[in-house]
Amino acid sequence: MSDHAARLSDALSALRRPMLLVRAARFGLTDYRRDRDLRRLLPAAALPSPERAVDQLLVAEQDAEARRREGAATYSVATHVELLVALIAEARLMARAASAAAGAAAA
Repeated sequence: MSDHAARLSDALSALRRPMLLVRAARFGLTDYRRDRDLRRLLPAAALPSPERAVDQLLVAEQDAEARRREGAATYSVATHVELLVALIAEARLMARAASAAAGAAAA
């Protein structure tokens, strides 16, 4: 695992969010479709790698969390849950890629 991937993993592990948001995100994982959801959350010409997606999603999620804590009128719980769903799914993809790379290196 690269240094950058390790830092992203640490940042994800440090997230502390209300249990209701986390439960909703876990429930939403079954409907996550990378091509559809990332294009909506991270507008770009091409889909980013899972590592880059996690990087960008962390920034967007931290912004959503700040608006939630402020009680801002622009806060959307639906968007916040979608960001958390994407973060969890992309982190899982990142972990799978890292373990596949480690398995290939060991062979």
